[in-house]
Amino acid sequence: MLNFTFHSPTKIHFGEDQIRVIADEIPADAKVLLVYGGGSIKHNGVYEQVVGALADHTWFEFSGIEPNPTYDTLIKAQDIIKQHGINYLLAVGGGSVVDGAKFIAAAALFEGDDPWDILIKRAPIKQALPLGAVLTLPATGSESNGNSVVTRDGNKLPFASTLLRPQFAVLDPKVTLSLSDRQISNGVVDAFIHVIEQYLTYNVNGKVQDRFAEGLLQTLIEEGPKALNAETKNDLAIRGNIMWSATMALNGLIGLGVPQDWSTHMIGHELTGAFGIDHARTLSIILPAVMKVKRAEKHEKHEKLVQFAERVWHLTDSDETIKIDKAIALTEDFFKRMQVPTRLSEVELTKDNIEGILERLQQHGMTALGEHSNITIDVSRKILTLAL
Repeated sequence: MLNFTFHSPTKIHFGEDQIRVIADEIPADAKVLLVYGGGSIKHNGVYEQVVGALADHTWFEFSGIEPNPTYDTLIKAQDIIKQHGINYLLAVGGGSVVDGAKFIAAAALFEGDDPWDILIKRAPIKQALPLGAVLTLPATGSESNGNSVVTRDGNKLPFASTLLRPQFAVLDPKVTLSLSDRQISNGVVDAFIHVIEQYLTYNVNGKVQDRFAEGLLQTLIEEGPKALNAETKNDLAIRGNIMWSATMALNGLIGLGVPQDWSTHMIGHELTGAFGIDHARTLSIILPAVMKVKRAEKHEKHEKLVQFAERVWHLTDSDETIKIDKAIALTEDFFKRMQVPTRLSEVELTKDNIEGILERLQQHGMTALGEHSNITIDVSRKILTLAL
């Protein structure tokens, strides 16, 4: 196991009707900016609950954060922050809203000339406004980590800082009952692949992390399709297990002391940036191809793919090649049951689009991806070709 330091300051309030705790979590004298997306929280009762919890606070609001938050939208919040002396942010929504709030928090106290430098130049984040989160769509784990992704002019770029971890997060499974099937599918698949990219690398004897990861994968495989089934989709126990799995998938715990491979995400970001494809759906297309390309070499994913096949899919074939074949096929089948695509052709992309995607990877410096930094542009070409 590799060395690590772990600190997770986010306080989690999990369960029904927990939104009321906002009143105690945010300092009484704070000037709060409530940030949210397109307004769905005003139709499912969440907005009303949040407003009630903020009754004794001074607060303002900023809405319109997109499913893939854009710089041009987020930067508009700075005028409200300056005008009203905002010193606390409350993000209410899914991962995109929380991601957007993180950029707003960092930009508000950024010492440089242009906050976009946080993404394009990896400018250090030295301070940020504190924030809390009320999660309405479990998927990204953004409610308890310091990661964020923001888009500008079709460029979808990640950034991160420990200063951007929410101070608290409210996870009420009941608020997820209003989600569409597409949102449910995307959330489960996103969480699943977050786990995979911290697990499916090479063995460093991180037994605790591996077992945690395998348990999360099995939970998502078991519960995800149930959330799409008309007979079970309103079961709060199912929704709760999905919600907690998505948080645990990317709060940093299972990635401690183990190598990680975020190549699927980095390639997927280019598909979203260029073609507007849902983030999770880019991942369900790219991951199987990454598995197929990187399966062959023993020092890469072979051993962990065998472990994945045995422990997650309970495969018992004596031939490891067959075992891996079946594990990849079962993973693709799971994605299909979650109603997401597994091929570029399913989102109307062809081999003619591949070079443009590779140019974007080159432009964004994504030329040495993977746990061994050996997924070059040529390897990415193989992955995209296999994903057709």
